[in-house]
Amino acid sequence: MSREPRGPNEKLGTVLALAGISNAGLARRVNDLGAQRGLTLRYDKTSVARWVSKGMVPQGAAPHLIAAAIGSKLGRPVPLHEIGLADADPAPEVGLAFPRDVAAAVKSATDLYRLDLGGRRGGGIWQTLAGSFAVSAYATPTSRWLITPADSSVARDPDAARAAAAAAAASATGNGEDGRAAGPALIRVGHTDVSKLREAADEARRWDSKYGGGDWRSSMVPECLRVDAAPLLLGSYTDEVGRALFGAASELTRLAGWMAFDTGQQEAAQRYYIQALRLARAAADVPLGGYVLASMSLQATYRGFADEGVDLAQAALERNRGLATARTMSFFRLVEARAQAKAGDAHASGAALSSAEGWLERAREGDPDPSWLDFYSYDRLAADAAECYRDLNAPRQVRRFTEKALSRPTEEFVRSHGLRLVVSAVAELESGNLDAACAAGTRAVEVAGRISSARTTEYVRDLLHRLEPYGDEPRVVELRERARPLLVAPA
Repeated sequence: MSREPRGPNEKLGTVLALAGISNAGLARRVNDLGAQRGLTLRYDKTSVARWVSKGMVPQGAAPHLIAAAIGSKLGRPVPLHEIGLADADPAPEVGLAFPRDVAAAVKSATDLYRLDLGGRRGGGIWQTLAGSFAVSAYATPTSRWLITPADSSVARDPDAARAAAAAAAASATGNGEDGRAAGPALIRVGHTDVSKLREAADEARRWDSKYGGGDWRSSMVPECLRVDAAPLLLGSYTDEVGRALFGAASELTRLAGWMAFDTGQQEAAQRYYIQALRLARAAADVPLGGYVLASMSLQATYRGFADEGVDLAQAALERNRGLATARTMSFFRLVEARAQAKAGDAHASGAALSSAEGWLERAREGDPDPSWLDFYSYDRLAADAAECYRDLNAPRQVRRFTEKALSRPTEEFVRSHGLRLVVSAVAELESGNLDAACAAGTRAVEVAGRISSARTTEYVRDLLHRLEPYGDEPRVVELRERARPLLVAPA
């Protein structure tokens, strides 16, 4: 349904012309984005014509999906006022800001944590936001972090904490919550509080690796941010405790972004990543900020923005020279190699891989590596190297590195094992070994069925697409049938 007409919407017509989207094209994009979020929409070119020529405003999630569809084509966020739909329920800009002021940064992060809960319970905002991704939203956060990677002080006195808690409670009540989201009027934060957040992050990382970002235990991370992290951030703390608190909150927020990324909620992931980077700056933790940038780089590369992925990875590297451990620098170089390969630059990718291997060889037992890097070892380097060579169409190298990547036990990193099996299947197929490709694909489907990961499902889907020329082969038919329940399962 749409609201009453109010005259032609010239703004929408102008932006559609700028983006080069036809009426039918916009209707199709909006329906597709709605389907990704579990919504059944049936807009057509006539619907769009009414929006433009008569100024009719579609109800529900549609205005936000229209903005997301146009923004995806333009490669940047499109606010509702730009397309003449500002009087629809406004899509919040929460999570996209990278405030210079620490107090504003706390508000930006805690507002995001509250927003996510409303969407999960009410089927609201994440259904409208998760279908779009604008890599340009990373530009300002990255530049501000590069210029000033640490705040001068983050201490919060009791008076400031009381005022922030009161404002948060009022905001929560205004959003239809009961006001308890802000926690008690004043919390004096200590190291024990911070340790509990870090323990939660460690536990969530293990569940994520083993069961995927969509597992119900992983989905408790946003709840932890709202119920546990937000009240602490709004509390009172010394500079020392505050730095540790911001670091723990940054880890959890990055992890929430990673899980959203793994389940295909790209817009939600983007907002979490931006806030995680801002919190890392408040923590004065440059390696952690680099890790967030590396996560942004992987997302940008995965979404088809390889050049921006290179920039983000190199930003992580440059700020960490002389600060991060050898193992950390190796990982950042590996992420750069992934982006360079996707961009088609074989020389740059090879150089980055060689550098990543060199840094890893320098790593020593007892180095002060951060806990969030405990997953990284030579088998992870080999797995990503295999993906680099897959993107560079070098199947022999893919096979060589995949064999190394699959040589380690997989109990803790089930999702990674599934991804590696798919990459192995692709390499076998490109080498002309259909039997081996189907065998690896079958094992990958079995692993994918045990976890909740949209990314893994997409890898399987890509493998089946590559197998289409052999669609009549019994082995391919059997693999396709095995994968069917996985591909039709709800995201």
